[in-house]
Amino acid sequence: MTERLRITALEEHVALPVVLDAWTRAGVPRIPQLGYGDEPFARRLRDVGEGRIADMDDQGVDVAVLSLASPGVQNLTAADAVAVAREANDALAEVVATHPDRFQAFATIPTPDPEAAAAELERAVTRLGFPGAMLYGRTGDKPADAPEFDDLYATAARLGVPLHFHPQTPVQPVLDAYYSGLGPVGMGLATAGLGWYYDLGVQYLRMIFSGVFDRHPDLQVIAGHWGELVLFYLDHTGIMAHNARLERPLVDYFRQNFWIAGSGTVSERYLRWTAEVVGTERMVYSTDYPYTFGTRPGGFPFLDTSGGVARSFLEHAPFTEAEKTAIGSGNWDRLTTGLGANLG
Repeated sequence: MTERLRITALEEHVALPVVLDAWTRAGVPRIPQLGYGDEPFARRLRDVGEGRIADMDDQGVDVAVLSLASPGVQNLTAADAVAVAREANDALAEVVATHPDRFQAFATIPTPDPEAAAAELERAVTRLGFPGAMLYGRTGDKPADAPEFDDLYATAARLGVPLHFHPQTPVQPVLDAYYSGLGPVGMGLATAGLGWYYDLGVQYLRMIFSGVFDRHPDLQVIAGHWGELVLFYLDHTGIMAHNARLERPLVDYFRQNFWIAGSGTVSERYLRWTAEVVGTERMVYSTDYPYTFGTRPGGFPFLDTSGGVARSFLEHAPFTEAEKTAIGSGNWDRLTTGLGANLG
């Protein structure tokens, strides 16, 4: 009898009261997608107890690695970001402690204060036991490769913990230039439709071309949404490696420094393409809860989804059982036991 596939999902979002209060003070719109209000979606985002576990069971997820919804604390002032991040991490640690067999958590990092960001990552890992951190690309108008974040990346590499990056809304000039004048579809296209992924994919390329991974070759990054579009154009973008005088071919950075998850996008084509580019040994799993909760697999109309779409999608993937086990949880387990930096 085949052993049941174990699934650890890495991009499972929460909305904490301390963060919602901080966002309100910062003038963030009070919308359900961020956790405000009484709509089912907002309640799911705030739930860190039995309701969330029931949804995990519905989807066949064994362990959820919790993280704040975008943009975390990266839209706050430096002082607020530091205080809110610390309180949020303490709260997340308490949530994990209530269900240690079902929850883990990514640390919240106050990048508006780069020095404090490195210190909070150290505290979250060494004192709270977090296996890594969630970042959100830009901090204001500062891209992810800004020199002031070098200590943060050095700290992550030294501690041997991955940094999971999540998209956020493009800057206003980009919104105006590319997504204005489209009526109701404009903001949707700028965010979950397409713009989020382009925005973060460019951040990844900036990090590579500016030498972040050459300075910190052991730094490990988790990229959701099948690599934020970048994987699908690597053969062409790779010609820039010579111009940038990179130490390695562009694709090698994705095979040695990146781990790729689908973030609830149930597409067999994306799944196969990712495996072809980086290999199943560099793939991890996520459902992007609650944003894709209940997603139906358009590419798999024949699937039996009685065990949950998240589980059915992986169980029916065109891989060996060993590869499915690695994607479901094995690669995450290896990464978080300090072996990821040596996988090459």
